[in-house]
Amino acid sequence: MFSIETISAKMLDYYVGRPDALIIDLRDRDSYRKSHITGALSYPYSELTGEEHFPRGKTLIFYCDRGGASMAAARLFVRKGYRTRSVIGGFEAYRGRNLVISR
Repeated sequence: MFSIETISAKMLDYYVGRPDALIIDLRDRDSYRKSHITGALSYPYSELTGEEHFPRGKTLIFYCDRGGASMAAARLFVRKGYRTRSVIGGFEAYRGRNLVISR
């Protein structure tokens, strides 16, 4: 069994801008357009196939609305040999300084 490391929403700030991390927003594209974490890649969970090729040298940081989809995505990609993290509580729990809000 593969273990999935979880991080708090507050810990997202630690990964923003790091060259060894890729933050992936799993929410729908409309939610991403309204607001997201600085530097996050929009990749809706409904579009994940498991065949994506993310950079192997980066830790994949997944977040969704509340944490369920990010846990499933992290599990999928850790089985494929990636280093992953899942954000507990998801975007709803984030209160950090790296929030991008569209007007």
